[in-house]
Amino acid sequence: MSKLLPIAILLAVIALVIYRLPKIDLGHSDAFRRRRVFNWLPLGLTYAFLYMGRYNVKVSQHVFEEMPDAAGDSIMGSAGFATIFGIGTAVYGFSFLINGPLTDRYGGKKAMLVGAGGAALANLLMGLATWTLTSGHELAPFVTQHFLVIFSVLYGTNMYFQSFGAVAIVKVNAPWFHVRERGVFGAIFGILISLGIYFAFDIGYLIIGHYQVEWVFLVPAILLAIFWIIDLFIVKISPSLAGFDDFDTADASSGDDGPQLGAVEVFKRMLTNPVIMTIAGVEFCSGFLRQAIMQWYRTFAKHTDGLLGLKDSFVFENWGLLLCCAGILGGTLAGVISDRVFQSRRGPVAGILYGAMLVSAVVLVFTYGTPVVGWLVIFMSMAVIGVHGMLSGTASMDFGGRKNVGVAVGIIDGFVYMGTAVMALTYGIILPDEELNAAGEIVGASTDPANWLLWPVAMVPFALVGLILALRVWNAKPKAAKPAGG
Repeated sequence: MSKLLPIAILLAVIALVIYRLPKIDLGHSDAFRRRRVFNWLPLGLTYAFLYMGRYNVKVSQHVFEEMPDAAGDSIMGSAGFATIFGIGTAVYGFSFLINGPLTDRYGGKKAMLVGAGGAALANLLMGLATWTLTSGHELAPFVTQHFLVIFSVLYGTNMYFQSFGAVAIVKVNAPWFHVRERGVFGAIFGILISLGIYFAFDIGYLIIGHYQVEWVFLVPAILLAIFWIIDLFIVKISPSLAGFDDFDTADASSGDDGPQLGAVEVFKRMLTNPVIMTIAGVEFCSGFLRQAIMQWYRTFAKHTDGLLGLKDSFVFENWGLLLCCAGILGGTLAGVISDRVFQSRRGPVAGILYGAMLVSAVVLVFTYGTPVVGWLVIFMSMAVIGVHGMLSGTASMDFGGRKNVGVAVGIIDGFVYMGTAVMALTYGIILPDEELNAAGEIVGASTDPANWLLWPVAMVPFALVGLILALRVWNAKPKAAKPAGG
């Protein structure tokens, strides 16, 4: 509870600031605004718990890497984690080719129910596989021998269903938010991502600190099952289904009252839209950078603790809390500034934040072996989560339009996770793997900070490319669509 208090205070302050800002008058009644909150909040918490069931594999690594296989090696060291995570993120990225059109056709609510249900089942199976190891079950030798294969398959399955989450939440909310107020939704999206990161890391580490490691998979499975039921009865995919009038959201679907286009035609339109593809390129870089920080800082700190002593730092001990606060601040600042300063343009905010990312990445190259590293990567996380919430959560609605936002989010978020897959495979090759001594302690090359130089160096070119691409969409705003038959 003591760790939740700073987050609660931060959210309360942000809510007060947003409430006190001059309202953008779009004719919404107070009843509409209340029902809109009641609509996105359970859906958003489901999305946050999807994050908890996504990054728990990283949390579990800190237990699995100290479990030896028959040869005495770790059953999931850095290379093994990179393989599992890389396969999962590649599946996630390619799944959008299927799940984006499915979401546009069948609606965001059904997509979220399928995604949350499938992810809950996959996490349950990962928990049961882990239970065989901790309980000494007769299947334990088989699971140990084939650990990487089993977890790659289960995590890949999990990530297929996880890929419905972002598409679903943006699809449901597109009809509820006008372009001029979507910066606020971008802030909400960033907050939800940040809460999910907190649930995944700090709550995940709390779980493995007090219970067997299988519960880091079983808890999100239970929570997703609970929110599956809540979403079924509460969420509505449009204002009219909740008893309010639908309205023109002024996005790329504005003026298009024709039938839904086929998936091939929509993909063709999105893939030939220079703004969509430029945003996708920016988000490819975001995927690499975000996960380069989130997935590797604590591993770096743990392995080099003998020389750097970072495991006793405030950042290491409160990693999930600080990532959550950084993400909330980044998402909120990006959203408010986009709507209030840049007339609902998303490019300027992305460009400014990427400039901060580039400078920080260069500084990190020279300071990663000093105590400043923890706070520097937290600042970088604030910037990159701000970009991600603004582009994947908001620009996708603007330029995809409410009718085709599923495919737009699919392409953009697909690029995010292709960037993540490249990150995982890259770092799996260039970073030192751990060695275990007879006592199960980490020894060898990975304990020397000098062998981790390529961790920050690899971030620099992606930050540079992301900045260049973000500047290309500085002035981009959505244009009303031509009728589907026109």
